[in-house]
Amino acid sequence: MSFTVYFVRHGQTMFNYFQRMQGWSDSPLTPRGIQDAKKAGQHLKAVKFAGVYHSDTTRTQRTCEQIIAANQYSTPQPQTSMNFREQGYGYFEGGDSGQTWLIAGARHKTTTYQELISKYSIEESRDFLKEVDPFQLAENDQEFWQRLNAGFDILRKNQTDGDQVLVVSHGTTIRSIVHHFAPEIDIISQGPINGSVTKLVIDNDQVKVLYYNHYLDNQEY
Repeated sequence: MSFTVYFVRHGQTMFNYFQRMQGWSDSPLTPRGIQDAKKAGQHLKAVKFAGVYHSDTTRTQRTCEQIIAANQYSTPQPQTSMNFREQGYGYFEGGDSGQTWLIAGARHKTTTYQELISKYSIEESRDFLKEVDPFQLAENDQEFWQRLNAGFDILRKNQTDGDQVLVVSHGTTIRSIVHHFAPEIDIISQGPINGSVTKLVIDNDQVKVLYYNHYLDNQEY
């Protein structure tokens, strides 16, 4: 069995605009974020989806609504899945992003998120953030992947051979998935743009990344 999954990052939110940590917390789409969602809808309007999923956040739900509205076909009722929500940042939810990653990287001699995942890895960045969370509520890498793997199991259970599937998810989640299954792809210099599309092929025992972070009109979809 093999099926295709289009992972879309939600449109820009207020927290994105203010460069604040936004994991399990939520904030509304900005006017630009609504346009991000509509643009993703235009890029995927000719894809006939056999399954539609979004995480349990308002920002992915609203983005998903715009994508479905633009689609040329009748789409299934979207399913909500917490498995594809963003990385949980615990105590640092809503905090300034630059300050948060400065704190997480201090004992590791890094000052920015890009420097941290470049010198170490995106996986270790989760463990480092958990180490400095005074409430120990941030997800470490093991906790993150336990949740994500359960999400992939849900897709394998629900979908059939040849299906095309939409999953509206989040930036660090998509970035992490790509790095996990296609480490040769550069996820350090740029994370997925709001409204961008990342395409995977999933079968019984592996995941293949066909492309990452497509958002331009002249790119493949």
